[in-house]
Amino acid sequence: MRYAAGLDGGGTKTAVKVIDELGSTVHTFASGAINYNGQDEASVRSSLQDIFDTIAKVCGGLTHCAQVCIGAAGVSNPTVVTRLESTIRACGYQGELLITGDQETALCGAHDSEYGMIVIAGTGSICYGKNKAGVSHRTGGYGHLIDDEGSGYSIGRDLLAAVVRAHDGRLPETAIERMVFEQLQMESIQQIIGFVYDKRTNKKDIAALAPILSDASALGDETALAIANKSTHSLFELVVPVVEKLSLQEGSLAMAGSVLLKNPFVRNAFADMLKKEYPGMNCITAKSDAASGAALMALNRMPREER
Repeated sequence: MRYAAGLDGGGTKTAVKVIDELGSTVHTFASGAINYNGQDEASVRSSLQDIFDTIAKVCGGLTHCAQVCIGAAGVSNPTVVTRLESTIRACGYQGELLITGDQETALCGAHDSEYGMIVIAGTGSICYGKNKAGVSHRTGGYGHLIDDEGSGYSIGRDLLAAVVRAHDGRLPETAIERMVFEQLQMESIQQIIGFVYDKRTNKKDIAALAPILSDASALGDETALAIANKSTHSLFELVVPVVEKLSLQEGSLAMAGSVLLKNPFVRNAFADMLKKEYPGMNCITAKSDAASGAALMALNRMPREER
């Protein structure tokens, strides 16, 4: 029996799925992050060693694993790919290896196919698609400092902006104020400002406020509904260039990420906007995760005689 493995290199952990040559799941597990942008060399090496030691154990030796596919952020930087491959070879794996962007593995997991479109609105936001001619296009995903509109981070930032603006009287009173203070366990604007500009506060801390938008919108809060509307339009703007460049007006778009999956106001408005502009398009929730997509991409590249 030959095996294939898929890795989803997230910001804080790496999800791994091992499948056999028939496509059946053999083992799933998680290990440390392998992102060179957020981890030091020793930490990445340690995580990869743990991953390939586990794959070896599951497959009865690394020689039985014919193909590995890794979906990771930051691979548009060629040095990242070179460093990853070098470390993986040092871990003892000498088989076939594909390192690609995590948007590609997420797309494959979402559709159980390497073709289609996916829009992801989690901490960040990105849209990616590939048509059956093999042409692909990506929009967004350029980071929270210059992009990521419609994401959990941008919603969290807008909620915090609403708090200070309402405090000043630039916005009418909003339920967002109370909810933000409660979640952060703070009592004053000065504490809010201290939190925002504290060097220890990162984009995930800001994005963690995003669920407040659903609660405030459910109360009919006008400021919350305006933020939800802004987020919806931003995500729709991500999709349009992908649809048009790939001629996928009647294709299938998968929605993924906590903003689209957990905020009904954004999700429903986004689906309605999409239906109005592209009535022939099928809007779905992702069928599976990026690790499953990476495993399928690995399986698709295994020579037929090994399957």
